[in-house]
Amino acid sequence: NGVLYPSEILEDSRSIDIYFFAEEWEASKVLADNLKLVQQKIQVALDKRNEKKITGASVTLVAVTKNHPPEVITESLALGVQNIGENRVQEAKHKQEAIGKQGYWHLIGHLQTNKARQAVAHFDLIESVDSEHLLAAVDKEAARIGKVQDILLQLNIAHEEQKSGLDREDYLALLPKLADYKNVRLRGLMVIAQKCDDVEATRPVFAAGYRAFVRLKEQYPEIDVLSMGMSSDYMIAIEEGANVVRVGTALFGQRDYSYQF
Repeated sequence: NGVLYPSEILEDSRSIDIYFFAEEWEASKVLADNLKLVQQKIQVALDKRNEKKITGASVTLVAVTKNHPPEVITESLALGVQNIGENRVQEAKHKQEAIGKQGYWHLIGHLQTNKARQAVAHFDLIESVDSEHLLAAVDKEAARIGKVQDILLQLNIAHEEQKSGLDREDYLALLPKLADYKNVRLRGLMVIAQKCDDVEATRPVFAAGYRAFVRLKEQYPEIDVLSMGMSSDYMIAIEEGANVVRVGTALFGQRDYSYQF
């Protein structure tokens, strides 16, 4: 008759619990295996460097959880990955409300000035500052809550119109004005390479990013972050001097665009 009696309900619920436990265990094991592989590749890339880099001899892995549920953050933290990357402020806000603000959060996507208040509230490092207008908005919101916000300047070295980032002229014009903004702290640079079939073609962009970091460090000796490289090209970025890489697909698989937040 389609009605479940108590004993049947108990048996059915147990089977459901076991099913979900097995599914969660398998997902965690896949993530652990993927993490191990990424860490091995990071070391291979470090070993391939042909010169000592001023960015140091270690790399911070940022787990990019865009379009993945909050649980992957909890799993990543349990595996020792403390740096979490999100592209959108609203998605990060939703996930922090679900699991709490654990770890160290990087905003790596384009930030609109009208989202600066929320970005300052939810992120430890904003990697995508790409204009003085945005810099001023972040500084204003940080001052409002008594915070000094860590930032990176995003450079558009590949000259892709569809990508955000400062071009060389605007970047050089912005540098002398940084001292005017007391509630931001420049930590370094972020670079995104072009998408291409031949990943080796990204090398000149990452090499140029490293050279820009070297020159910037002469002016600002305290900077310490060069964020370059994603799942498809992080090994080349590391070879060229990156000390932060932003990896999502290689850890979590393809994004789930049906995931709503």
